[in-house]
Amino acid sequence: MPVSPAVVSRFALANAVANGAIVVTGGAVRLTGSGLGCPTWPRCTDESFVATPELAGHGVIEFGNRLLTFVLAAVAIATVVAVFRSTRRDLRGLAVLAFLGIPAQALLGGVTVLTGLNPWTVAAHFLVSSALVAVTTVLWLRSREPGVGQLLVRRPFALLVTGIAAATAAVLVLGTVVTGSGPHSGDPGAGRTGFDPELVSQLHADSVFLLLGLTIALLVALYATDSPGRLKRAARDLLVVQLAQGVLGYVQYFTDLPVALVLLHMLGAVLVTAFTARLVWSVRGPASELPLDAPSVPASATR
Repeated sequence: MPVSPAVVSRFALANAVANGAIVVTGGAVRLTGSGLGCPTWPRCTDESFVATPELAGHGVIEFGNRLLTFVLAAVAIATVVAVFRSTRRDLRGLAVLAFLGIPAQALLGGVTVLTGLNPWTVAAHFLVSSALVAVTTVLWLRSREPGVGQLLVRRPFALLVTGIAAATAAVLVLGTVVTGSGPHSGDPGAGRTGFDPELVSQLHADSVFLLLGLTIALLVALYATDSPGRLKRAARDLLVVQLAQGVLGYVQYFTDLPVALVLLHMLGAVLVTAFTARLVWSVRGPASELPLDAPSVPASATR
């Protein structure tokens, strides 16, 4: 019996939320200095797969984060099964990609532990998670519509959206370099990138200003033209999230990076990624929509 679209959408949403949650819990592992709470991989210790009393709180935190990977895998598998049992063939690629990201993350997490929390592998671990947040967000949004239709805006606008997505990726990459160069790069004994924290922080801030400029330019252009309401809302909401994340970034920097604010900043990174994915999704309408220049569709129909 085919799975209903509503069930597929629920699983897709759970998948997106779980991928975002594991980014935040992974940040908590690093910020509490628990990255080596389980000093080896795939076991927690040489003799045990689970945390032992000798590892104390750090072991519990790290092992708990590892357990969440199994929860995430279960949700990803359930999503794949639901999609393949539905009529939505167009969602299969995204569902499989989201699932394949789980073992990839597990292996990368193992490399991170075995290399003593090398800041570059820690950064890669976060960036892969961010990519999965984007994939699962698009999967969920697409599951709520009958299929992928034509572009709703002219190509220059679509290219600007692509530029915003690329700038977001650059902001995330530079953000990981900033973290890897500062006091929260990992456990007390973990290495750092060796870059000047002030210099990479300035580069990160510059990339944020570029991202804000592109988003504002898109928003102004959308409201100055007869553009679809879904794209206007996506650009507007993304700008709000970007501004909140930028303010939080400056506050944490000038207050000497308190752990609570850094963790909120990581949550903000997840939200920026998800809302950017929503913006990319919004440039195409449902399968029932006609192309932008189709004369039979009034402009108001896309709002």
